[in-house]
Amino acid sequence: MAIPLGADADPDPTSQIAWPATRYRQRTTSTTPLDNGCQSGAVSYQSVAGSGKKPHVEPKRVRFSTWDLFTLSASMAGAQVAWTIELGYGTPFLLSLGISEQVTSLVWLAGPISGLVAQPLIGAISDSSTSKYRRRYWICLSTAALVAAILGLAYCESMAGLLVDLYGGGFGDWDPERGKQATNVAIAIAVVAFYALDFALNALQASLRNLLLDITPPEQLNAGNAWHSRMTQAGNIVGYGFGFLPLAKIPIFSFLGGDQFRKFCIISMTILVITVWMTCWFHEEEAHVNQKGDRQNKLIDILENIYNAITDLPQPIRKVCLVQLCAFMGWFPFLFYSTTYVGQIMAYQLDGEPNIEHATRIGELAMLLYSIVAVIAGVVLPRLTLRDSRLLAQDGDDDSSRTERLRLMLRHWQEGAVQRGKQFKIPRMPLLLRDIWVGAMLLFSVLMFSTFWISTVNQATVMISAVGVCWGVACWVPFAIVMEFLKDVNESRTTNVRRPGRHTLDERDPLFQPQSSHGEDVEGDASGEPSAGTTQPVAGGTILGIHNLAIVMPQFIIALVASAIFHVVDEAGSPVAMPDPNPSLGDGLGGHTTYYGKNGVAWVLRFGGLCALVGALAAQSVPATRSEREMMESVEILSALQDEEEP
Repeated sequence: MAIPLGADADPDPTSQIAWPATRYRQRTTSTTPLDNGCQSGAVSYQSVAGSGKKPHVEPKRVRFSTWDLFTLSASMAGAQVAWTIELGYGTPFLLSLGISEQVTSLVWLAGPISGLVAQPLIGAISDSSTSKYRRRYWICLSTAALVAAILGLAYCESMAGLLVDLYGGGFGDWDPERGKQATNVAIAIAVVAFYALDFALNALQASLRNLLLDITPPEQLNAGNAWHSRMTQAGNIVGYGFGFLPLAKIPIFSFLGGDQFRKFCIISMTILVITVWMTCWFHEEEAHVNQKGDRQNKLIDILENIYNAITDLPQPIRKVCLVQLCAFMGWFPFLFYSTTYVGQIMAYQLDGEPNIEHATRIGELAMLLYSIVAVIAGVVLPRLTLRDSRLLAQDGDDDSSRTERLRLMLRHWQEGAVQRGKQFKIPRMPLLLRDIWVGAMLLFSVLMFSTFWISTVNQATVMISAVGVCWGVACWVPFAIVMEFLKDVNESRTTNVRRPGRHTLDERDPLFQPQSSHGEDVEGDASGEPSAGTTQPVAGGTILGIHNLAIVMPQFIIALVASAIFHVVDEAGSPVAMPDPNPSLGDGLGGHTTYYGKNGVAWVLRFGGLCALVGALAAQSVPATRSEREMMESVEILSALQDEEEP
């Protein structure tokens, strides 16, 4: 028999406590900033059965509605639409300008360089700010930079022609020298614009995650990160959907001029601005107390904050970062070269160079299906981590009161089962976030190795679509784990409240063991909690920036590895690296072909699958979060209580 969902049950599968009565707020405010040195209590919608205690209520602590979570996460969709410019069109666009495949892998060093600098630096700067606009300021500034970068990409060829004409390059459009100079200038503008795009996107995404961490109630962090994941996938659907449509042939977009790429850039820019406005308008922050007295936000203070955050990084977060290093060595090849891979498979199937725009659109279709699958996975998979809020530890719980509360709850459930004439069963423990993460990385490895047998565009499309399951998990689970650990660490440092830990029950042991007498991952603390007496608040934005370093650092390695693989497979006399015998089918650049006779992308994807396999092995060491340990502990206590009552 399933446990009945009462008033305290959790109908929202992505959250950890029950939804309260419906309420509407036009704007939300931050109530528990992670690093303001204050501990704000949450509204408790649970009552301690039989204790007669009333829940402690903080008036400023209001639970987020679905609308609040939607508007808070909408900007992630806009940012992802902007990122599809790079993911879906970046490599084909640069190849169409005449840049070699080997050089494009070096151009994408913009990603790790920007992530290495932008996210931790902006996180530290905004952490040290006391303004109530400390996160939204960077959100707006990053959006303005993104608009400029997107316009530069959309009109790079027009701007290049204008600059060449202004400075007297060549004698006219008919002059080959003028065309060569215009192409070189367009390449330079495109590369600079892509670097600016990467820096601005990293700054925007970091600020959005910091805002989520600041203003979301701790018990809704899992829900907030799930919404971020859903909106990211929604942005992929919109981006790749528009990329697949023949925008150049749709009359309503004719006033924009240019080709498919230019129209897609302008549409993406518009969506980005609208979604960012939604987040900034419907959500507010609170001014923060300066934790360092008269010290100003000087560069030395910011660098000191970053250094301290790295050296004092909680052990569980270190393990998550290690897994991310391996996982994203697999993800970056897929994200940057999946559309190119479809084009290469199409060339293999046709035995000739396909039309570049058509090949790119088919690649966009594959990525569109991948995004739809990712959204479905982002909705379905969080249900597997459902946590009944009645089984989580409550404020004021100690060993005896918690056991007594669970005993009364068990009797109530048993009486209900008898009345319904059904057999009572102890609720099952939901899947751990870590377990879902491991499974997703194993699936990703299998799909990447399947490229050994893929020979048609349909097969490639199915493979890419299936990767959406893995991406839905990658955009949700690691961030949910890190943020829950951060909230846990900050709570323990600011309040030193003792929370029950997981233990193993035995018939010869007392019914409820003290914390750390048994444990799953007790290494100083399974949740990364510091020793008692520590009161320094956690710089959440800075630590999220450090977590992002683990995501972007692999891109340096992948850029070099991919360049080497392309050189060996596609440019060094490989049997499969044969020039197109009919250059007229290609892009008109003589013997240069974009897709035909090339197989390097497949080998880069296989290398990524191997790295993801290593990440899956490393993820086994990531400890369960506090709420997961509390859930496991309660299930064990209920089982012991049931065994105790049986004759």
